[in-house]
Amino acid sequence: MKLKIALAVVVLTMSQGAWCNVLARESTNSTQKTTLMAQVTTRNAPETKIKWYGHAAFTITTPRGKVLMIDPWLKNPMNPEAKNGKEPLASIQKVDYILITHGHFDHVGDAVELAKKTGARLVTNLELGTNMAKVLGYPKQQMGLDTLMNIGGEIVIADGEVTVAMTPAIHSSSILNPNAGPNDPELIYGGNPAGFVLMIKNGPTIYHTGDTAYYRDMELIGERYAPDLALINIGGHFGMEPEMAAKAAVSVKAKLAIPQHFATFPVITQEPKTFANALEKEGVAYQLMQPGETISYKGRQLVEAK
Repeated sequence: MKLKIALAVVVLTMSQGAWCNVLARESTNSTQKTTLMAQVTTRNAPETKIKWYGHAAFTITTPRGKVLMIDPWLKNPMNPEAKNGKEPLASIQKVDYILITHGHFDHVGDAVELAKKTGARLVTNLELGTNMAKVLGYPKQQMGLDTLMNIGGEIVIADGEVTVAMTPAIHSSSILNPNAGPNDPELIYGGNPAGFVLMIKNGPTIYHTGDTAYYRDMELIGERYAPDLALINIGGHFGMEPEMAAKAAVSVKAKLAIPQHFATFPVITQEPKTFANALEKEGVAYQLMQPGETISYKGRQLVEAK
């Protein structure tokens, strides 16, 4: 009897060991299959493209081909397409939406001319949009309650492909009055300054800070959106100093930070080294783009720079 029990224990132990080995192999195979499927899915995913024109101006082309332009000052001196007498708007054939963070000239930029050329709808705060139509001549029919919004709100655009959230920015906002007489104010109210979070279906979540200063509640942006990409103003003087810009990247839980709004004027930060060094200390990934450069995402994964 004791011999039978001993044999049974040996057989059971061997069976358990064999079963554990089978489970381990199946688990490994399952993990490998999942990883392979993720790689194939990423490889076959349509691209989201982000192009920087210098200063705060970006275009974002969605996987379905919708073109969103943020703070479109394309004639800024950093844009290679505006140098040596070139006309930077000449190559722009398609813009579906123009998003403007606030009213200053270096963010409103060439929005009106682009809107008239492309038919782009305006996404900004209600006051700025209304005054841009009245004073600057932005086509009134290319804005409305579907695209004019305010901080804390979210709208869905691009046939449902993009959700836009407007986030707080600590800054100021006004537009130049081209019709100002001798006794008229040079600047007109531009509503509250803001940033934007863009959540792209089958693509990344992108945060553009606008010209905000750092504020502690940026952590709420991180809690809600945790952007794959943060386009962060680092110029100082009118916005965040580089060290505080790095703190902002940490607060919003950016997976990748790209500096913008620097080196355009003599009074703002001329190079991003301080920002990059601060990000390295914080353990935040960063990439330094050159004006005119494009980066691409497949799904939510960064794949290349051009």
